[in-house]
Amino acid sequence: MSKVDYYHDEKMQKFFEALKQPKSLDEIDLSSEFIKNLILKIIATYGTIKVERIHEITGLHVNILEECMREMEEEELCASIGGGFLFPTVTYTIKREGRILAEKLLKENPYAGMAPVTYEIYYKIMEKQLEGRFPIKIPEEIIEEAFKDIVGSEEAKKTMIEAATIGKGFFIYGPPGTGKTFITSKMSNLLPPILIPRYIEFNEQVIQLYDPDFHKLCSEQPEDPRWVKIYAPFVFTGSELTVEKMETNFNQSKGVYETSPIIKANGGVLLLDDLGRQKEDHNMILNRLIIPLENRKEMVYIKGVPVTVHSHFIPVFSTNLDISIMDEAHLRRAPLHIFLQEPPVDEIIEVFKRNLDLLGEEYDEEIFERLRLVYTPVEDGGEGLAPTFAHARDLAQIAQAVRINRGMEKITLDILEEALERNVLIDLQRMDIDIAEAQQRLRTFRVETSQVEEAKKLLLAYGAVEVGVEDISILLDLKGTINPTLLLEYLNENKIDPKNVEIITENKIRLQTLQIEEVKRLLAECGSVELNIESGSILVDFEETVTPTQLLEYFNENSINVKDIKIITETKREFRKIILSRGASS
Repeated sequence: MSKVDYYHDEKMQKFFEALKQPKSLDEIDLSSEFIKNLILKIIATYGTIKVERIHEITGLHVNILEECMREMEEEELCASIGGGFLFPTVTYTIKREGRILAEKLLKENPYAGMAPVTYEIYYKIMEKQLEGRFPIKIPEEIIEEAFKDIVGSEEAKKTMIEAATIGKGFFIYGPPGTGKTFITSKMSNLLPPILIPRYIEFNEQVIQLYDPDFHKLCSEQPEDPRWVKIYAPFVFTGSELTVEKMETNFNQSKGVYETSPIIKANGGVLLLDDLGRQKEDHNMILNRLIIPLENRKEMVYIKGVPVTVHSHFIPVFSTNLDISIMDEAHLRRAPLHIFLQEPPVDEIIEVFKRNLDLLGEEYDEEIFERLRLVYTPVEDGGEGLAPTFAHARDLAQIAQAVRINRGMEKITLDILEEALERNVLIDLQRMDIDIAEAQQRLRTFRVETSQVEEAKKLLLAYGAVEVGVEDISILLDLKGTINPTLLLEYLNENKIDPKNVEIITENKIRLQTLQIEEVKRLLAECGSVELNIESGSILVDFEETVTPTQLLEYFNENSINVKDIKIITETKREFRKIILSRGASS
């Protein structure tokens, strides 16, 4: 199948045949009363207006306008005051009776724009379009075009093709700057276009479906201008998302019900970016999606009346955290996953070069080898910084700014050096300031193994921030992007056979010891904010910078025998509660 056939297949051609522009009141799905009220509100808003302008605003055929406006003249609602022989050139104004009625109509509903499509027609056309939409066979030409701007990330591309083929969602996670949002934004390019009405009429109320921010028009359009053919939409939300913003609400100033991202993404992809960083609990937001995902339909309320609209989208969940923030019910709705690690240096350099070319910049070839040194390990003569695609994009733009301000013709080594100094993420890494660590995006693991010493050395080499030992287990802090599966693979590759690898989660922290009095004294010395005895346990508030691993190390150094440690709750951003139990004898 060719690109043309994929984007405008036989099914789409049949819809185009069905969506011819109505040329009379008998052919159009709207009532004459609704149309006349719409025209009257437009005339009242403009004062005087030509018919051709009303045609542009409403999308209604001139013949329909003439039928309605002749009737409105007879009803003393409006009057023609000039123009040529042809009806489109005639100018109309509103009359006294029309003004009174228009004021009432505008007060009830100020909408005065494109004529909508009735709900019944919308539902019938959409149902037929989405029927059998998946699975699909995506032509190779479409895949190449969709991914032409993505460097590397072959496994991610493969997963997105699979997701688009069967219409299922995925979870994408990894460190900041690895290209999660950029890669996901190409996903909708794999899907075929879809027809949607700009507006829907339900009980004389107007629902807005078309949003130019998210809906990109195709070159070919149906004859009826009330409908638009759009490329499969890519709708994205970030940390600003709340449950309220996932609802369809009435906009009083526009006189329309504005649909939520759930509905705007119909036929395409809905990305929930930065999951876990919303002001509201991310589980509440994910729970809100379960019914639309399950039924492929969303319920909206129009003046209290429930109305079903389509929400046939592919969900994508993205985070800098990891997959453990999702529970099983949510993962069933997005059964595929993509883990993006720090990209190879060659890919960073290629993206940097592409961005310079995109900006139309000339440059010395030696700047690429200088950039390579930024990420080369220190022992090999480099700076040893962690590579991210964000560096490549931002550096290109900063280098352009430096070149322009210096009045230079091309980007040189000297300009690159200044751009490197200006880049905040690179500068922080050079100062050895780990933002993830500063924000406490650390995760505590327990690794149970008989090979304690060998495992401890390997875990330190793997990047453990802190490592402590308890009997035949190792307690360690790692960056939040590491999950148990990755840790287990690393240990197995290095011939360590752990009996168990588990996360000590933020709702499950406890420390068992028989040396209660000594522990109380040490806790006071190491900065506990508040300390209380509760039912044979010590309840302690610490500053959030104290991790279980650090606490374990502290006790071991002071000859306190700790059997177990678990965080039980985090009630404030500033404090972390830890329970210290008396052990089996308590």
